[in-house]
Amino acid sequence: MAGAGSRGRRRRGAGELESEILAVLWAAGRPLTPAQIRESVDGALAYNTVHTILTRLYDKKLVLREADGRRGAYRPARSAAELTAQAMREALDRGPDALAALRHFVAGLSAQEARVLRTLLGGGGVAP
Repeated sequence: MAGAGSRGRRRRGAGELESEILAVLWAAGRPLTPAQIRESVDGALAYNTVHTILTRLYDKKLVLREADGRRGAYRPARSAAELTAQAMREALDRGPDALAALRHFVAGLSAQEARVLRTLLGGGGVAP
């Protein structure tokens, strides 16, 4: 049963709003205030909801807060690629067999991804 405040909108899954807010910050390329983020994500969201999510992201060290007059502005602490690499490393560290997980991961790579991986492992350097 949908809550009275849902007004027919789909309820986001756990972490989905955090991901949407991070995507807005990455795309902006500059610090944004909660009001600016709210407009970009879903203008129907309550300001307090956006602020709460930003506080959670800040506590997780995923965003940095900067002074912007009386309001705070937020920017990502890491790039999307850095955050993805960190998540991959953490997933490997959690599993019982990191080598088997890597084998399965590599088996699912596209041809282009496999070429890049071969280049990186062959001494081609780590491209940003």
